[in-house]
Amino acid sequence: MQTKITDAVSAASTALGIFEKPVLEHPAELSHGDYSTNVALVVAKKRGENPKALAEKIVTELGAIDGVEKIDVAGAGFINFHLSRSVFAEGIQEILSAGEKWGRNDFLSGKKIIVEYSQPNPFKPFHIGHLMSTTVGESISRLVEWSGSDIRRMNYQGDIGPHVAKCLWGVMKNGSDPKSIAALGEAYVRGATAYEDDAHAKKEIDDINKRLYAGDVELQPLYDAGRKASLDHFDELYAILGTRFDDSIFESEVWKRGIAIVMDGLMRGVFAESDGAVVFKGEKVGLHTRVFITSQKNPTYEAKELGLIEKKLERFPFDLNITTVAVEQESYFRVVEAAMAELWPKTAGTYTHRAFGMLQMTTGKMSSRKGNVITGESLIEDMRAKAMAKMEGRELGDAKQATADTVAVGAIKYSILKQNAGKNIIFDPEQSLSFEGDSGPYLQYSHVRARSVLEKAHTSHLTPQISNPPEEVTELERLLYRFPEVVVRAQKEYEPHYVTTFLTDIAGAFNSWYAQEQIVNKDDPASPYKIALTKAFAQTMKNGLWLLGIQAPEKM
Repeated sequence: MQTKITDAVSAASTALGIFEKPVLEHPAELSHGDYSTNVALVVAKKRGENPKALAEKIVTELGAIDGVEKIDVAGAGFINFHLSRSVFAEGIQEILSAGEKWGRNDFLSGKKIIVEYSQPNPFKPFHIGHLMSTTVGESISRLVEWSGSDIRRMNYQGDIGPHVAKCLWGVMKNGSDPKSIAALGEAYVRGATAYEDDAHAKKEIDDINKRLYAGDVELQPLYDAGRKASLDHFDELYAILGTRFDDSIFESEVWKRGIAIVMDGLMRGVFAESDGAVVFKGEKVGLHTRVFITSQKNPTYEAKELGLIEKKLERFPFDLNITTVAVEQESYFRVVEAAMAELWPKTAGTYTHRAFGMLQMTTGKMSSRKGNVITGESLIEDMRAKAMAKMEGRELGDAKQATADTVAVGAIKYSILKQNAGKNIIFDPEQSLSFEGDSGPYLQYSHVRARSVLEKAHTSHLTPQISNPPEEVTELERLLYRFPEVVVRAQKEYEPHYVTTFLTDIAGAFNSWYAQEQIVNKDDPASPYKIALTKAFAQTMKNGLWLLGIQAPEKM
């Protein structure tokens, strides 16, 4: 319908000597129609005409449009389009026919796309920043997957560098078990604190770091044990979060080639020497200078990133790479992208990032260096316990714990994805678990409620049909057909929050309608249509939750 109306407005405008391309939007108020355009206001301003009079001329020229029940002019000159009852009934049938494919498209068909996210470093805790990256990256991956692209989910992890040296120093000083996640976390904090407070410890840690880069065989058993324990632990968390990766690349695989790339770039004039270090002078492209190789001849994160890019291109020659980064890393990443564009001009514009904000508790920003970190695991466990308490009294049998886990993860993910990815989030555990709106469990419970209605209809031998719809179009119907548009916008901007907002809106519309209607009623000729509408809602909610990486349970 959007294309049909746009074409009709374009034709009518052209007939009046107007060549401005109309833009269609959904009015904020459903009473104002299903689509609206401000083309008359835009043109009238340029011409110095009365916008309302111009809008009325366009409407007169438009005439009737198939599927549009009414066209009116509102406000200063907006043209509003009200769709007919048959369009919404057909929309419900389209949802039911498409099923799990409802909302899919070929927006990025034929493109090879890498989404790199999560990026926890072995030998350090999986903190809530990694939980943010994992949640945002998983949802972006699903949006990209739904666009018809050939996607590769990738994880990049720092398994070499100063943080490893600090952890191993702490392990050796305390005789800790390198196979214990708790012991590794304590050892890292001990080493990080000593590195800043104790000059002798700093020298010892720097020496361990040099030995690691040199491949010291004496450190290898300790290093291997700690690395394996960390990676196994991360996999356990990914299983809980419903995340999987197609590929993983480690810093130990790319740091040498990163140095080689930078040194080659130095010879080509891409980089410059400064006080014994090798830097990229970002000021030439409106950025800032960053070090790529230190004066001690060690690669920085920036140099390793260049090695990573080359490695990615070898493993999966991409048309587009999207990397999730914390907002505070954006400036660093822009410099890397600028250096990449100079090194490999053909790849310019293919390597981009999506920034995410910080997840904060009441204590504010947390640091794993000082040890006052809330790990991803501890937050998940706390939410699981709270969700389990909410399940008390519900007859779920052996599925109670699994349901609590689903609710807990849904609560965390919704809180992260409900607003623009770049904004900081104050996480409220109690609010996030609410069943009464603006939460993951609210969306999940709305889906469960719809499934319960469908089960009741099945036992009553009533099947969904789009014949005999009620005369009045519901708010729910006026929202459901917008889902594919919402998905495309989220895909184009790599912004899952558009989906989150939409699902919250349709959940509210469904629950209001549910409270006012007897959906399953053998004596109501419209009951089969209401059941069809319920099924369309359940399918849309399930598809939308999948895009967010949130499981849609059958019972709660």
